Amino acid sequence: MRPSGRDLNEMRAVSIETGFTKHAEGSCLIKMGDTHVLCTATIEDRVPPFIKGSGLGWVTAEYGMLPRATNTRMRREAASGKQGGRTVEIQRLIGRSLRAGVDRVALGERQITVDCDVIQADGGTRCASITGGWVALRLAVNKLMKTGDVISDPLVDPVAAVSCGIYAGQPVLDLDYPEDSEAGVDGNFIMTGTKKLIEVQMSAEGSVFSRDQMNQLMDLAEKGVGELVAAQKAAAA
Repeated sequence: MRPSGRDLNEMRAVSIETGFTKHAEGSCLIKMGDTHVLCTATIEDRVPPFIKGSGLGWVTAEYGMLPRATNTRMRREAASGKQGGRTVEIQRLIGRSLRAGVDRVALGERQITVDCDVIQADGGTRCASITGGWVALRLAVNKLMKTGDVISDPLVDPVAAVSCGIYAGQPVLDLDYPEDSEAGVDGNFIMTGTKKLIEVQMSAEGSVFSRDQMNQLMDLAEKGVGELVAAQKAAAA
């Protein structure tokens, strides 16, 4: 029995509220169970120096957690003067995951920055950030297309992410914190809407795993991502 009482292949309740903030070109609040992330997308008519003049667009991301997103207060990273290694790793993951679903030629020479701020954490914050981040990106691109700044849709495929792992010897979908903290195997699966893999992060946290178990987790991830993509499309419609 999972701590939440969910079936092994059951996602947490997912909701995506769009237009959550007033000023950003695209925004949403995504809730995956008790993990809540605010995602905003900002369009800028500039690109990083290394692609300036190439005609290519750029999508990047920043990630952070509010001090009381968890059960104890974390010090703001700004107070220490630098980002932690986990933060840097996650925001790079979000950026390259979202770029995998973008036609950068069609986007044109502009940058879209997706900010993901974790309001409340209960496991799977990077997956929720990627999934909600795509919705914010979709809404921002919709505005570019509406104004005629972009002619053809640069978002070629939705991008979503879900965690899977081995908990109490069983493969489970969408780990919450009680499961994540005790999982023998923990994995994050980032996929497109057409079930193409972008990235897989898997590690043996407490026990090694077999190829068959990995395939079981892949099957669970495909199911979960399919449900998330349906939620993304419904939210951004």
